Amino acid sequence: MTIRVLIVDDEPLARQRLRDLLTDTPDVDIAGECGDGGQAVMAIESLKPDLVLLDVQMPELDGFDVIEAVGVDRMPPTLFITAHDQHALRAFEVHALDYLLKPFDRTRFEEALQRARAWIGKATPDRPERISSLLDEVQESRPPMDRILVRSGDHHLLLKTSDIQWIEAEDNYIRLHVEGTSHLVRMTMTTVLRRLDPARFKRVHRSSIVNLDFVKELRPWFHGDYQVLLQDGTKLTMPRTYRDQVLPPK
Repeated sequence: MTIRVLIVDDEPLARQRLRDLLTDTPDVDIAGECGDGGQAVMAIESLKPDLVLLDVQMPELDGFDVIEAVGVDRMPPTLFITAHDQHALRAFEVHALDYLLKPFDRTRFEEALQRARAWIGKATPDRPERISSLLDEVQESRPPMDRILVRSGDHHLLLKTSDIQWIEAEDNYIRLHVEGTSHLVRMTMTTVLRRLDPARFKRVHRSSIVNLDFVKELRPWFHGDYQVLLQDGTKLTMPRTYRDQVLPPK
């Protein structure tokens, strides 16, 4: 069986190192390589590799952002590549997910690749749960995201989170409202709120999050509720149970 591998690393020398190591491996075919997270998401969706060698630390979209954009349940078997980060390393070990710590030698690489061979083609129903738990584990050490990848027709856009005016829940998706347009993203409200800047984004309803930079006015409404008026004229209801999220205590 030939294993189709996708290389994802923002450093050209690191990608070259991985290519060199894989070239000497007879059962591996390099399906492609990517230098950033946005390219990685598109390549994973189009190439459908058997294995992804994924750098964790990348600008704009890091390795964990890539997984969230693709979807944990649709992410191929992944071998994480990381610089020295004790919190992340402990999380990989706790959740039984293999990783390569930079710099690594050929022996360590072949050991990790052998473990990856064992994953591929075998039913591992708990792997999505382990990856999901990993994301939860490392969340506190990750900075708020300032970019988010969205699909627009047959291509993807990298949006600044600061441009998002408000976010609306739609079942297992969220809809991002940006300057008169909207984008549907496969993510939950809890997940996106956890990844956004808490000083800027506030949940005002179980189905809506607002960017305070775009809030024009808060109007007292019925039964202790408030109406949130955005600069573009959008009106949202904020139940009194969410009032403390936005208004200072009395």
